Amino acid sequence: MPTTALAASGAPPTADSLRPYTEQKPKWETCDAESPAALRCATVEVPLDYGDPGGKRIKVAISRLKATGTKERRGVLLFNPGGPGGPGLKMPVELEGSLSGEVKRRYDLIGFDPRGIGLSTPVGCGLTPGELTVERPYHASAFAKDVEWARTVADKCRTRNGDTLAHLTTRDTARDMDVIRAVLGEKKLSYMGFSYGTYLGAVYTQMFPERTDRFVLDSATDPARYGRGLFRQIAEGTEPAFARWTRWTAERHSTYGLGGTPAEVRAAFWKLVARADRTPVAYEGRSLTGDDIRAERHVFFRVEKAATWVAGLRRAAENGEKAPSGTPGRTPDRPVPAASAADPTPENEIAGLWAVLCADTSRSWPRDPERYRRDAVRDKGRYPLYGDLASGIKPCAFWKPGSEPPTTVNNRVKALILQNEWDPQTPLAAARGMHRALRGSRMVTVEGGEGHGVHGTNSCADRSAAVYLTTGRLPDEDLTCAAETRNPS
Repeated sequence: MPTTALAASGAPPTADSLRPYTEQKPKWETCDAESPAALRCATVEVPLDYGDPGGKRIKVAISRLKATGTKERRGVLLFNPGGPGGPGLKMPVELEGSLSGEVKRRYDLIGFDPRGIGLSTPVGCGLTPGELTVERPYHASAFAKDVEWARTVADKCRTRNGDTLAHLTTRDTARDMDVIRAVLGEKKLSYMGFSYGTYLGAVYTQMFPERTDRFVLDSATDPARYGRGLFRQIAEGTEPAFARWTRWTAERHSTYGLGGTPAEVRAAFWKLVARADRTPVAYEGRSLTGDDIRAERHVFFRVEKAATWVAGLRRAAENGEKAPSGTPGRTPDRPVPAASAADPTPENEIAGLWAVLCADTSRSWPRDPERYRRDAVRDKGRYPLYGDLASGIKPCAFWKPGSEPPTTVNNRVKALILQNEWDPQTPLAAARGMHRALRGSRMVTVEGGEGHGVHGTNSCADRSAAVYLTTGRLPDEDLTCAAETRNPS
């Protein structure tokens, strides 16, 4: 098998040093009692440190739904759900119903839990529920506590995981993907990744261009802004979505009663936020402060749902319904069970998020807490809904760097990018950044499309992906599809 890309030490592992990994024979077994019998699971071993292939090994869990065809079979289609921190072992079953019959005839559908996630030697930091909260609004009086939270998360993860953290990087996961390709006996890899999974896929194309077959990247991140810029780009993209919502809602004043002009709708919303900051609003079993309402900024990317939600919040505030007992916006400070291969708890996804993101990009995060204070104050003025939550301090400020710098994505490998115009997590500008980095790509934009994730929600975009996966033909030029349905996510 060909050698993998350069390891952290700067020297590529030899074919001989990787042979114990690339020539594994997976033992396929029933996944679990909840999974269909056709989905089979196995475990492969990979080096913790590709710079030292003879050193410590870790386990990566993989799954497979075999292609329904024999003569038509082309190879394997590997999935990643995003995150970072998202497990993907059951994705073949989850996506099977939305893939075309032709795609399923041509590909074995392959899922996997990335290293450190789910059943793949899961990372755990011993975080309490309160420490799992990612979004923290800026308040001068609480900033010292936020700094302490970020430092504590980093310290706990380092204490629990030691040197392992340095190797929970996107580059190492891409190398694992290439080992999976080799273990499955394939010369090339096809792939469908969502959200952060688009970045992972793009890194693979940069590291292994000769082994990249057909890559579909759904709801793309901007590789040039991966890291702290990822959060800040979300804040930037929220403001035009909010403005669109005010226009849409003003045109339906008779239905929602929030104002007959965009300015009136905006004023009604911020009045509600100020009121909730004084007295939390009881709504649908939750006690919401103004900060909690702002943190739900993703709802404004789906105009009808947002209008219904805000109108309901305002009615609840005006009716003076009693909020649930407890401190608004806080969660109990109880220990969370540690992640294990048998029971990867919800903590694993948050610990995995910080482990990968911070290992990838900690070199670029400011170390001075005052920088985050200044940025949060400034960005709250620029982007009132989410600016301070995006720019506030995060555990990456106190993280030790990963084993190597992140990858610069800049190539002409072919890929297909699918993108909703109104995506709350990976804004349209982010997908355009990915399109610029992957100069051989084509982009399909769903005009008016709402929600995070295109696949399975738009027949026009799905058709383009199916044609590409089954024939290898990209559209002659970038395409625009009309919105058909709204993604419930």
